[in-house]
Amino acid sequence: MPLYKVKDRIPVIGEGAWVAPSAEIIGDVRIGRGCYIGFGAILRGDYGTIDIGEESAIEEGVMIHARPLDTTLIGMRVTVGHMAMIHNARIADNAIIGMKAMVSDFSEIGEWALVAEQALVVRRQKIPAGMIYGGSPAREIGEMLERHRAEWGLAKQLYADLAKRYNIEVERIDPA
Repeated sequence: MPLYKVKDRIPVIGEGAWVAPSAEIIGDVRIGRGCYIGFGAILRGDYGTIDIGEESAIEEGVMIHARPLDTTLIGMRVTVGHMAMIHNARIADNAIIGMKAMVSDFSEIGEWALVAEQALVVRRQKIPAGMIYGGSPAREIGEMLERHRAEWGLAKQLYADLAKRYNIEVERIDPA
């Protein structure tokens, strides 16, 4: 896994986290215990700080950045779907960011909120806790029901378990 120091900005990887060998972790990035950071993810804390809570899943191809002297904050057990982009936002615990969604500067995603696939959360937009938003720009499309939480709870556990498994089972092989 490529880790890069930028002056005094050094990545910190929590115990039991799994970071793919092709993910790039740059500068002041703090990855919590038991997180999964997928292949091709880029977390760039060169100007600002990226703080990711325990057991969050940052899936393949995700791009995360923070503005100068600011923080991108991702809570605990957050799921960020494949190829999503997060820039200088705050995402509360258990939130879900769908595949290819974009979460823009100074926006806030509430606890157990879901941003649908390819949604655009615009600058300074606030997504309330427990709500589902989709579209471009993102607008309310429903409420996170208990059945949704149960389904997503299973997916969140799957990635927490995957981080544990990958720490033991993944081994690079060279073609014969």
